[in-house]
Amino acid sequence: MYELEDTYWWFVARRELALQFLNEVTPPNALILDVGCGTGKGQESFGKLGTVFGVDFSQDALMFCHERGLERIARANAEALPLQSAKFDVVITLDTIEHIPDDKAAVSEISRILKPGGVILLNVPAYQWLWGPHDVALMHQRRYTRTQVRNLLESNGFTVERLSYHIFFLFPLVALSRFMSKFKKGEPDAKLPSIPGWVEGIFKIVQRGEAAIITRSNLPWGSSIVAVARKRK
Repeated sequence: MYELEDTYWWFVARRELALQFLNEVTPPNALILDVGCGTGKGQESFGKLGTVFGVDFSQDALMFCHERGLERIARANAEALPLQSAKFDVVITLDTIEHIPDDKAAVSEISRILKPGGVILLNVPAYQWLWGPHDVALMHQRRYTRTQVRNLLESNGFTVERLSYHIFFLFPLVALSRFMSKFKKGEPDAKLPSIPGWVEGIFKIVQRGEAAIITRSNLPWGSSIVAVARKRK
């Protein structure tokens, strides 16, 4: 992840879409928390919007954050965040909630540490029928539908403002890749497909076009789900 997230099309698309939404909802001088900050590229990128803190359960991930020069990071379990209530303006959690055994507890904790009117930006993988060795290797607990994400957020004190599938145009390729992986022998692994640079360039252009659409309307399917929700006052 550390080697790929700066340039690989999927990481770039996810980060650029997140920034697009964050630019719309982040107040000036915001306190931002990245839950599941991974190896820190997102936290590094979000820093232009406010003061960003990061938490992750993986000590290895935090080590890579330190290599990026990030200091406002800590090891924490998202089901019991060791943070003050009503502290943050924005919480970002990208492809993290699906790893957590009790996703309801994690979203409840995020609600607790957000100020009234604060915003959560969430990204999760879509469709349980896409489940395969990739999910096993990444230690996912589940994949989601849009209805499940809405219920998860609304039952924990949020009003959903945006909720869309993501990776729409490239979805057939992603679905085919996941389907073929079910027949692969050996131990499950989370290796991302290696593709030529010119193909990656096309994928990035496609995803930027998709991001422009998502800002105006929701997409009906995709391999991921993105949501923006506001904590009720």
